[in-house]
Amino acid sequence: MQLLFFALGVAAFPGCGLVDEDLSGCGTDYNLDYELRMVTNMTTEIQTQLSMTTDVQISQTLQQYLSGVFTDYAHDVDLGFYDVVPDPSGRGDSLRLHHESHIMDANQSSYTLYIPRRRYMHLAIANVDGNEAVTLAADDRCHSARLMQHAGDTVASHRTGLFTARLEMNIREDLKEDQTFDVNLFMTNCATSLVLDTLGTGIRDIRAYATGFASGFRICDSVYVFRPKPPVVVADRVDAESDGVVCFATVNFPSADPKPIPSRTIIETEDPFVSEEATDPIWRYDIYTWMSDGSVTKSELGVMTPLRAGQLKIIRAKVLTNGAVQPGDPTIGVSIQTDWNNGQEYPEVPL
Repeated sequence: MQLLFFALGVAAFPGCGLVDEDLSGCGTDYNLDYELRMVTNMTTEIQTQLSMTTDVQISQTLQQYLSGVFTDYAHDVDLGFYDVVPDPSGRGDSLRLHHESHIMDANQSSYTLYIPRRRYMHLAIANVDGNEAVTLAADDRCHSARLMQHAGDTVASHRTGLFTARLEMNIREDLKEDQTFDVNLFMTNCATSLVLDTLGTGIRDIRAYATGFASGFRICDSVYVFRPKPPVVVADRVDAESDGVVCFATVNFPSADPKPIPSRTIIETEDPFVSEEATDPIWRYDIYTWMSDGSVTKSELGVMTPLRAGQLKIIRAKVLTNGAVQPGDPTIGVSIQTDWNNGQEYPEVPL
């Protein structure tokens, strides 16, 4: 899936083009060709993990929940053009010299831009509006510009698929012809889903949380921000109980990656989401089940493989009669606490 839109620059800056004026600092015609590139396993993962006839409703509802995330549609775009020379204060960063934001609401669009001829670092961000869980912060300087998830004991899932790009631009003064710059935007967040078979358990309620993910993304450096205590994402229940099956989902930043892919534009494996197992869990699901007698069981499902940008990971598991959750994948680690005290952690006892 891909999205194309174009920005066309024109020399229309006040004071440029006057007779006998030094035009070295004025603008010139240039083209910015933007391409939103989505590399995802969503369709394959759903077809593989939700392949039974009884999974049709769950599959449809999950795809609907993720439709605003794994999409080739851009609602909004933020464009920043930064000085490549650190400012005189010695802070070692570059100031933003030009900024524009647009509502696209389309998969193709054209804009008229103007900036003087010089070297820039260009940052582009799509779909921040309406995300609810993530904001663009400190974007007045190049290397401080980042996407940051809202802080809290627990956080909500992202509501949009976030895409970013960075590009060094040299709008040369010695060229009279138009210049063209290609800007590829890549997805920076991802998703998880937990599908639980609760048939015959008699549980009163069940809640799920996912943790082990980044809390932000530094756009210019293309580096994720990890805090000592990672955010705990409240998993949304995306389907009412159907034949004893309950489905949860989260949308968040990726997990840590012990062996990351060297480049997001050059992928050396046939499947960009193939990865080796780590020796310890990288991220996990925490599931709380309330039994009919009021007791609570906590299950931790530790995943040994990283969750990468653009990826959907579905975990299928069975809830046992004591409330414990047993995953179908033997590579997922399991820790069970059958007498969990609700005062120890974040969930509240359901009514």
